[in-house]
Amino acid sequence: MDELDSAIVGLLQTDARRSNRDLARQLGIAPSTCLERIRALHRRGVIRGYHADIDPAALNRGVQALVSVQVRPLSRTVIDAFKSFAGGLPEVLHVFVLSGDDDFLLHVAVQDLDHLHAFLTDRLSKRGEITGFRTSVVFQQVSNTAPERLPLPGRARSDGADGLARGRSRRAVPGG
Repeated sequence: MDELDSAIVGLLQTDARRSNRDLARQLGIAPSTCLERIRALHRRGVIRGYHADIDPAALNRGVQALVSVQVRPLSRTVIDAFKSFAGGLPEVLHVFVLSGDDDFLLHVAVQDLDHLHAFLTDRLSKRGEITGFRTSVVFQQVSNTAPERLPLPGRARSDGADGLARGRSRRAVPGG
């Protein structure tokens, strides 16, 4: 990604509903250039989709927790099977496959603590491959919904940021 691509991504991360014309105007480029850049970002898999950020409480998911899970035996078959199982549970928002002491981290969201307890005892504890799990209830969450592209090794900038991604408007270099 070049500087213009980074700027487009940065603006879309903060508001994916911006029109192409608005994006182009903010970046100082032609709308056709902006549209082609966005299409190329989609084709390359940089932009994977768009979503609405919904308050979990509005979906009757007032309690969130992180559940660290250990499974045995450690084999691709067991890991893939548990990943599919956990990813299919309606309470699970994210499944992370880890290295280290824990094999998985599940981000779950449920109605209340009683439902969290039921999830742990009725869903997880009955799985034979699970040798242990630990649960941490989430009290608050802070998210970086618009992370900037980090510099490539050996090419760090003195200010640690790239100009367009920081909101400084510059015209793109033709062909860039």
